[in-house]
Amino acid sequence: MPGLLEGKRLLVTGVITPASIAFAVARLAQEQGATVVLTGFGRLSLVERVAKRLPDPPPVIELDVTDPEQLAGLADRVREHVDGIDGVLHSIAYAPPSCLGGFLDAPWEDVATAVHVSAYSYKALAMAALPLMGPGGALVGLTFESGQAWPAYDWMGVAKAGLESVNRYLARDLGPKGIRVNLVAAGPLRTTAAKAIPGLADLEQAWGDRAPLGWELTDTEPAAKACLTLLSDWLPATTGEVLHVDGGYHAIGA
Repeated sequence: MPGLLEGKRLLVTGVITPASIAFAVARLAQEQGATVVLTGFGRLSLVERVAKRLPDPPPVIELDVTDPEQLAGLADRVREHVDGIDGVLHSIAYAPPSCLGGFLDAPWEDVATAVHVSAYSYKALAMAALPLMGPGGALVGLTFESGQAWPAYDWMGVAKAGLESVNRYLARDLGPKGIRVNLVAAGPLRTTAAKAIPGLADLEQAWGDRAPLGWELTDTEPAAKACLTLLSDWLPATTGEVLHVDGGYHAIGA
């Protein structure tokens, strides 16, 4: 029986460690028949080493989503490996330390960095990948519930709210081209990015206590499977959506 993503070509960003959601997406995508190309930023040797742990080690392309030249050259570099792409995973976020646990004191320069990397880059990546995509393509990003103020999340929460707005506008503008744009809102996971958030342990405890389905802090597969479904052909009329994969926590009051 063909895999869910048989014949699909995917561009996956944000594979930093095997504990990341992006790594689980890349692994499961390959298991479901997709061809994967990774992007990395900074220590490319680290990304290449992690890539070797995938079932079929994919090529790794350098991409800084804040660098206009690298964005402009992305399509040509991807074409060195595949002749087009059917889906993109945006798994990119960063906020300087002052933006986490210091809402009232964070300077604009740091806030601007958080918004640029964590929200604007979604649009920038979409436009860089657009020459490679056609009708039926899909863009999927990762977010965290932005409808509430969380302990210490601060300006990253603002950036994620911006990301969710960008998702809606991209869905509006790319829909006529036949491209779907959606987000997956996962519960807290013990990834490298999460470790930078002060006070995360308290949030983790509350999530496990209140999520109706329970919540495993180290299990990235539920979020990855949601991403794969959105990247597949099984939700052809879904766009502009935020799909919660959080054990149901977001639906429960005090």
